[in-house]
Amino acid sequence: MTIRSNPPGALVYVDDYEIGVTPVSTDFIYYGKRKIRLVKDGYETLTVLQSVPAPWYEYPVLDFVSENFTPGQIRDQHTFDYRLIPQAVIPTEQLLARGEQLRRGVHASTNTVPVGVGPAVAAPASSPEVIPAPQGVGGQMVRPLPPSGR
Repeated sequence: MTIRSNPPGALVYVDDYEIGVTPVSTDFIYYGKRKIRLVKDGYETLTVLQSVPAPWYEYPVLDFVSENFTPGQIRDQHTFDYRLIPQAVIPTEQLLARGEQLRRGVHASTNTVPVGVGPAVAAPASSPEVIPAPQGVGGQMVRPLPPSGR
């Protein structure tokens, strides 16, 4: 399998394993879908789910004949070409404005109280102690008061 990119020099990962910098060739054993990722500074990272189809001589029954009765070695070569897109440059003012909007959104959401969680209510001395429920658990737990020693 040979992987090329325009422009060349992109770092290539096949199924999340680094194989080298384009143009690069590697051996493969299995056909099917391959996750190919190309990374290069100044360009958008490209991730593709590439299909690598099996040739006719690799189908069951035919593969036995082609591997055992064909003189010489059969070589299957696949070449994939990819075009990388230059990374968009965002003006500093626009980036700062986005950050300010995010910060305002975070501050607004931190002032809210989560649903089902509130302040603990003091219970009268003669009743069981009321304990606020842990987060994620509905209702409240009731713990009996210890004996008074009378």
